[in-house]
Amino acid sequence: MRQKSLHFDELYDIRAVRVLVEDSKDCYLALGIVHSLWQPIPGQFDDYISRPKGNGYQSLHTAVIGPEDKAVEVQIRTHAMHHESELGVAAHWRYKEGGNNAHLQEKIAWVRQLLAWRQEIADSDALAHHFHHELFQDDVFALTPQGRVIALTQGATPLDFAYALHTDLGHRCRGAKVDGILVPLDTALKTGQRVEILTTQHGQPSRDWMNSSLGYLKTSRARNKVRLWFRLQEHDRMAEEGRELLLRELHRLGLGQIGLDKVAEKLKFTQQDELYAALGRGEIGAGQLERSLKAHFAPPPVKSLPSARKHNASGSILIAGEGGFLTQLARCCHPAPPDPIIGYTTQGRGVTIHRATCATLRHLSSERRARLLEAAWNTRDPKGAYNIDCELTVQAEHDPLRDLSDLLNQEKIGVQKMQKTAAKDQSRLQLTLQVQDLAQLTRFLTRAAHLPGVISARRK
Repeated sequence: MRQKSLHFDELYDIRAVRVLVEDSKDCYLALGIVHSLWQPIPGQFDDYISRPKGNGYQSLHTAVIGPEDKAVEVQIRTHAMHHESELGVAAHWRYKEGGNNAHLQEKIAWVRQLLAWRQEIADSDALAHHFHHELFQDDVFALTPQGRVIALTQGATPLDFAYALHTDLGHRCRGAKVDGILVPLDTALKTGQRVEILTTQHGQPSRDWMNSSLGYLKTSRARNKVRLWFRLQEHDRMAEEGRELLLRELHRLGLGQIGLDKVAEKLKFTQQDELYAALGRGEIGAGQLERSLKAHFAPPPVKSLPSARKHNASGSILIAGEGGFLTQLARCCHPAPPDPIIGYTTQGRGVTIHRATCATLRHLSSERRARLLEAAWNTRDPKGAYNIDCELTVQAEHDPLRDLSDLLNQEKIGVQKMQKTAAKDQSRLQLTLQVQDLAQLTRFLTRAAHLPGVISARRK
């Protein structure tokens, strides 16, 4: 330990196993089995069969990280080699036990000196370095604080080391110590260095790690793990957006009672998440989704006459006290219950329903005013959804979209259109909401006005 400046945990021959086989080729077969079962420690392999020691000693020596992550030295030799080691001239230790033959002791001392001299030449540092360079020139072997050996490619960094140990350790890595010294994460590791990874409790990779010019990651395995993490995050975000889109479309088509699992099945998706992600990525367009939902779930359409005549027994709007007329809601004022309403007869499109206070009706000529009809909501048959324009005034430094989205989900209100206009001190959100009735709209506007950063919320 003093001669080589080694610590106790750097000694690899404290625990040892000896394997005896029949012939030389079996020695190498046994070596291959040992290295396949346990991780070899770099720099600790010696082939004294092809290159015997000066005293004739032959054996294969290797050191591995064995059970319980402890270093074990393994010696592999034939029975003949073992006999020579134990009883031949190589067994010089036996003469240390004594013996009264002074002449023999003198010869042994001379042989020892000769062998020591040859040993220094045969096992020189230059030879060991050359052997190590030829065997491991494309690899780097770094150690964990517990002594576990991690094989990496040349140029690998502490971040590569972390991902080689465990994917989650790599994701949470925020620093590293090499041989007890803090180093940057782009530091190239060398064989034999001990690496300690510093982590945060809740961490995630940085996109900079995949930038090859920055040099954080050298191994393709680590880069693939980072790339997969971001791909999964993007998938989750797209799936959430797709799910919201599907729910809005089902609500708009009056199919809210349809189970999402049935929708995925009909659209040929084995899992709901796959359908959501396809919608979020735009692989299924809005028009394609609408056609598919109508084809699989919508009831057969009711044929209507090209005029304002009765087409079914009941309806959500009464014209002149009677239901069943072909009607449509005006886009200029978006009426909704319980707004006072009035009907306007159109050619070929039935009766258009306006709010009684609609500005469009004020400018009608006397000839067109003759087309106006009394209209009222049929409270006994409330169904359908209504598009209502609203406006929210918001402080410029606040972004209420997340709170607003939660509120819309709670109230089960769909959003047909949203537009934001920014100003210096405040901004305006123009919304077209899909509501069941005016009570639902009033409740939403009241709650929206109390959201953080919202100055006012009103119907247009």
